[in-house]
Amino acid sequence: MMNIGEWEEIRHRLHFGQRVSGRVVQIPRPGTIGVFVDIGLAVGGFVDVLLLPEDAARWPAEGTETEFEVWWVDERPQVRLKPVDRQFLREDFDEWLSRWRPGWPRERGLPVWPSNRRLTAPDGTLLRRSRTGEGQVV
Repeated sequence: MMNIGEWEEIRHRLHFGQRVSGRVVQIPRPGTIGVFVDIGLAVGGFVDVLLLPEDAARWPAEGTETEFEVWWVDERPQVRLKPVDRQFLREDFDEWLSRWRPGWPRERGLPVWPSNRRLTAPDGTLLRRSRTGEGQVV
């Protein structure tokens, strides 16, 4: 299992929209959860059902190798991904994006965790960023 310091190190190298190659390794419940992706890091990737086509038959199958973009990262050691290939995106992605994440074009290229401060308290307690950028105990 990965420790907090290793996750911080990985997270600090990631940027929104950064392209990564990956291989779909698991689809636990087609049509309901999403797909797990091996992106060659010590943490896995995940594409949420909200980004995938409504018809699960159009989802990338296990073993599919394709490109993804870093979509979201938080304190959990997992990289949320968005498929680059439009065939693997929800049909109304552009409309959905403008409604639910209109700032995406401006976020692309920004660090997913834009602080060089440690994300743990001196006693090792995991901290989460507040809206002001300060750490809060989880």
